[in-house]
Amino acid sequence: MSSTKNTSPLKNQTRTSIYIIIVTGLCCFFYLLGAWQRSGFGKGDGVIAMEAVTKQTQCTNTTHIVTNLDFEPHHKTVKIPQRANPKPVMFKPCGIKYKDYTPCHEQKRAMKFPRENMVYRERHCPPENEKLRCLIPAPKGYKTPFPWPKSRDYVHYSNVPFKSLTVAKAGQNWVKFQGDVFNFPGGGTMFPQGADAYINELAKVIPIKDGSVRTALDTGCGVASWGAYMLKKNVLTMSFAPRDVHEAQVQFALERGVPAIIGVLGSIHLPYPPRAFDMAQCSRCLIPWTSNEGMYLMEVDRVLRPGGYWVLSGPPINWKTYYKTWKRSKKELKAEQRKIEEIAESLCWEKKYEKGDIAIWRKKTNDRSCKRPSSSVKTCKGKDNDDVWYKPMEACVTPFPKVSGGELKKFPERLFSVPPCVTKGLVEGVNTESYQEDNKLWKKRVSNYKRINRLIGSSRYRNVMDINAGLGGFAAALESPKSWVMNVVPTIAKNTLSVVFERGLIGIYHDWCEGFSTYPRTYDLIHASNVFSLYKNRCNVEDILLEMDRILRPEGTVIFRDEVDVLNDVRKIAKGMRWETKLMDHEDGPLVPEKILVAVKKYWVAGDGGSVGNSTSP
Repeated sequence: MSSTKNTSPLKNQTRTSIYIIIVTGLCCFFYLLGAWQRSGFGKGDGVIAMEAVTKQTQCTNTTHIVTNLDFEPHHKTVKIPQRANPKPVMFKPCGIKYKDYTPCHEQKRAMKFPRENMVYRERHCPPENEKLRCLIPAPKGYKTPFPWPKSRDYVHYSNVPFKSLTVAKAGQNWVKFQGDVFNFPGGGTMFPQGADAYINELAKVIPIKDGSVRTALDTGCGVASWGAYMLKKNVLTMSFAPRDVHEAQVQFALERGVPAIIGVLGSIHLPYPPRAFDMAQCSRCLIPWTSNEGMYLMEVDRVLRPGGYWVLSGPPINWKTYYKTWKRSKKELKAEQRKIEEIAESLCWEKKYEKGDIAIWRKKTNDRSCKRPSSSVKTCKGKDNDDVWYKPMEACVTPFPKVSGGELKKFPERLFSVPPCVTKGLVEGVNTESYQEDNKLWKKRVSNYKRINRLIGSSRYRNVMDINAGLGGFAAALESPKSWVMNVVPTIAKNTLSVVFERGLIGIYHDWCEGFSTYPRTYDLIHASNVFSLYKNRCNVEDILLEMDRILRPEGTVIFRDEVDVLNDVRKIAKGMRWETKLMDHEDGPLVPEKILVAVKKYWVAGDGGSVGNSTSP
């Protein structure tokens, strides 16, 4: 009896020790296994295998986008409740004739409108019953564009198969066709020695190199070579040209990785706020500057910042040399230049330079330094000079801002410094504190995006769009010579576009119930934060997503941020558009109602008769 009582505690103690050793060993084993997996050598390395393209279709030899969608362990794929609506719809491909479809700039519809003041070249969007609800196909042989900066000089012929410019501009060094690519030597009508030489001439007068000039506007840009080479000086240029007989000038520009939109100086305001650009230029843009009482120069003045520069090269400058080439009389050209000088004086522009083919004016910095002549043009009386969407232009001068103070910093310091329009209290609901908090928020979010997708911040995503830009925080956090961001401020959102421009970024007003003023396949990455909540009950979610699909390149990526039920609806529609999607938690954790949806557009091209066909490896 006593012997049994003495040995039982010893046996129990031995068993307990063995259990402790086993449990400790298992804990250590699983800890080491988890560390090994997180190191990237195990199968559980956090890389999501989203098969965004079929194994047979390789667009380029670049690393697959989808294999770079990397979710950290705390960013788990979210399972969301299924709702009855909307029902999944499989969208069919449009016919091959729609491969370059631009819904609001179609030639057939345009010809129904007056040619006076270029009205027919402006935006004319289809009514609801005429909207295409199919997927715009990529042409056969489509390839991912060359990475920047090579893309500045070379474009795949298969992506923009239009040779008319190589003939029309053969003697002007615009573009050449070589083998299966277009080559852009950097020339232009008014800079046959190349854009670099032209820009160096401008830099003798304009402080282009020191960060004073950051945003520029190129009116009638052609293939945007001036904007392409201004990027070397860290100047962002918003280039525009109409969709005209040369077919695809703006498409060439965007294929090169240069900011551009389809646009024209016609009868309505440009879609930019007042005082947006540090500089504007016309290089033989053929805009009739003296017509309509100088209305087009007044529109340039509206979007030109006080102290900004305007460059004119081409008719009528240097008319004594070129009047025979231009097939115009000396008297006519002399009178035209005199009229431009008079309008410039009435706008308080001071002529700073004229030599050879170039003339440069500078806008006065404030109303105190502006002493207009007695015969000056009238002042615009509108209460809101920022309200320009589809608003008609008038022959009037936009007044200098009444609130003084607050100078812009030089770039890049101005990117994160508090913009003058914020310090002056000119942006409703935005003050210094909220602006700085917004910067912190987007730095955190972009850092998270880069963990999700390792290609963000690389040259793979050259053309980027933020379709609800707010204060431009996303673009500022992403700022890099490898990419540029088109900051879109929806016309129904709070008007913050002046903040975007004062930061040294570029942007545009737009209504997402309509098509954007660009060609198909012109953006690599689209960021969409709370867009569908903003447009709830205003227009069809499908239409917005189809427009995003139209302007997104094959294998392009979209990042959505919105409420989980909204993203559930987006996912269902995206599936029918040949997008692969993954939903994940907010960066602050699963309890936050807002989620992040990452979508990748599959690679596919149009086959014969508009059917879908697979590509072949380049």
